[in-house]
Amino acid sequence: MKVSIKKISEITGFSPATVSNALNYKKGVNKDTAAKIFQVAQELGYLEENRITKVKLAKYKKNGLIVDDTPFFPLLIDGVEQECRENGLEMTVCTLDSRDENYEEQVRWLLNDKASAVILLGTELMEEDLDIYRGAACPLLLLDNWSADMSFNGVLINNSDSARMATEYLVGKGHKRIGYLRGNFRIKAFRSRAVGYQVALNKAGLAAEKKYTVTLPTTMDGAYQGMKEYLEKKPELPTAFFADDDMIALGAMKALTEAGYRIPDDVSLIGFDDLSFSSISSPGLTTLRVSKRDMGKAAVRRLRELIQGEDSRLKIQICTQFVERGSVKDLSESSRG
Repeated sequence: MKVSIKKISEITGFSPATVSNALNYKKGVNKDTAAKIFQVAQELGYLEENRITKVKLAKYKKNGLIVDDTPFFPLLIDGVEQECRENGLEMTVCTLDSRDENYEEQVRWLLNDKASAVILLGTELMEEDLDIYRGAACPLLLLDNWSADMSFNGVLINNSDSARMATEYLVGKGHKRIGYLRGNFRIKAFRSRAVGYQVALNKAGLAAEKKYTVTLPTTMDGAYQGMKEYLEKKPELPTAFFADDDMIALGAMKALTEAGYRIPDDVSLIGFDDLSFSSISSPGLTTLRVSKRDMGKAAVRRLRELIQGEDSRLKIQICTQFVERGSVKDLSESSRG
């Protein structure tokens, strides 16, 4: 049985936090206390079992359309790197592209390296893609993903509740015809956001009408071109759209503006992620801010617990912050006027 921090705590009489701090060379632990903890850890074989000092951040690509074309992920990776550095862990980054001929061999090599722990950036992972990652010989955590059967630890965005909150904001502003700018690559995060959007409409007694749902590519230029083609058909538009993410919202905003629609007077928009572009667009995009660095840091903190022998499975959801800018019109004020 693997020795845990808790077991060392019980034997030494020191708290789990003190034991953890000592074993990770944190400041503030008395010299004699640290010596006793290390002695017990050595006798129990803990130091031999828990010699992992390296973290491999593996970026999974199904097609690269999400992880390659947004500034979201560099900030996420920065959070992982910062937390690793603060905890004396060495971090390396690698890419796992499912289209590569030797993809399965790369995965097996990664998961059988007992000297490292793995954070799998699984934004583009589908449920069926997870099977190969089961039974890893090293500590493994999913970042920006979660398994339906709860067989992995995961750190991800609170997607459904955040999308519900954004849609409820539009309802509160008097919008009754609320459309959905839907990414054509249906990653798990987008599907969860669609659920939140639908829940908010149902709660308000509004219908999610198909004619107000527009499926667009997930790159900014792709969303722009797709929305441009859609608008050429002169469709009936809703008074507001919730978009799967900022890339889609900003691409659609450009197409709408070029087609002569005024934002937010003719059409309101809400995005998701709060990318740097969103604050400098005209108008600024109302969106949901995701703390990318906090997600990365939370992933490393949880991974450290797994390295130290914690065997429970946790789903850690990072809450978003609503950022109100100029892309939503208040129709309730207009109606009162």
